[in-house]
Amino acid sequence: MRVALLSETFSKNMGYLENMLPKYLSLLGVEMHIVATALPPYYQEKSVSAVYKDFAGQLRPGTVETLEGYTLHVVGSQRTLGHMRMVGLGGKLRAIRPDIVQTTAPIGWTALDAAMFKASLGYKLFTGNHYHASVFPLANNGSSFWSAERLRCVATRSIPGWLVSLATEKCYAIADDCADVATRFFGVPRGKIEISPLGVDTELFHPVANASDVAAREALRTKLGFADGEIVCVYSGRFSEDKNPVLLAGAVAGLRQDGQPFRGLFVGHGTQLEQIQKCDGCVAHPFVPVQELGALYRAADVGVWPTQESLSMLDAAACGLPVVANHTMTARERLDGNGLAYRLNEPADLVRVLLELRDAKTRRRMGEHGARKMAQGFSWESIARRRVRDYEDALGSRKSSGEKRISKELLGRID
Repeated sequence: MRVALLSETFSKNMGYLENMLPKYLSLLGVEMHIVATALPPYYQEKSVSAVYKDFAGQLRPGTVETLEGYTLHVVGSQRTLGHMRMVGLGGKLRAIRPDIVQTTAPIGWTALDAAMFKASLGYKLFTGNHYHASVFPLANNGSSFWSAERLRCVATRSIPGWLVSLATEKCYAIADDCADVATRFFGVPRGKIEISPLGVDTELFHPVANASDVAAREALRTKLGFADGEIVCVYSGRFSEDKNPVLLAGAVAGLRQDGQPFRGLFVGHGTQLEQIQKCDGCVAHPFVPVQELGALYRAADVGVWPTQESLSMLDAAACGLPVVANHTMTARERLDGNGLAYRLNEPADLVRVLLELRDAKTRRRMGEHGARKMAQGFSWESIARRRVRDYEDALGSRKSSGEKRISKELLGRID
């Protein structure tokens, strides 16, 4: 089976779907190709893109290279009617000759072009939706269907999305609220949606499990200036207003003022960096490649994401950390049994929740539960196996899963 994943952007240092799903599909014997533009991650928002500028790296159109068992093809881009469009996508797909094409969104030029080329190239098309209600204002403002904003959405999103869906086998929404956004605003029929959460690379993200892990944890904590007995709360991602990690920094500083043994570890960069550095007990660390991030989580004790949902929550949980998020988060499965919720933007309530995790036995119990849950239900290995079954069903074939086998060690972590 030959699969082409179409992604607007790609960064070798990230741990996103376009990095991880191809890796594990290739381990299952799928011939994987990624087609991406040279645009930087989050190119739509200059302020956000600037945060990742030095970390994300730069791609060049025309590049073809092999990464972890899959092939990356970089194509050009241009703006058409105000939105990014891949240049030369049709020719690239004709050269690859995929059996399956997978997009990460049901709307936009990439999805529309993939639906259009399907007629001549004969592949099966699958889409996805990663838009949470929390980052899609129309899902929350209660505007009338006949408002100018909603009618504009119908014209630019719902109708194009419905047309793409006519050519689509399935649309993979990463959470229930993403499915709701896809049906209400992107024109995707409910019957074509399947919930498929984002996953965790359990080779990279795993709990402290042996003497080597213990030694690495202790050495890294010493290097970062954390003492034995201190409870390290880690956040990773942008230091921006929408993510608001300074809320955690303020909570840590307040707890320390009251004599509580809390510290803060902030991995990333952004506009709140200086504020975080001024908070007592808080350490800021630059972005690191995904291959190095697990060690930082294992050096911590609690993972905290004060506002928006983040894939990093899953990675931290897989490393055995209890997770703290706000009470409005819709992907509740990320906290069930392994985390706690605080009331959004209420510092006193965040302090209350952190104090509930002061007990080491409580943290250990919740962390162990989260690590098991991630390995069993959220690993990219298990998601890739389910995806292969769907692709084979669409093609009327089950042959490809026998072409290559994952190692017994990896299969053991799934079953």
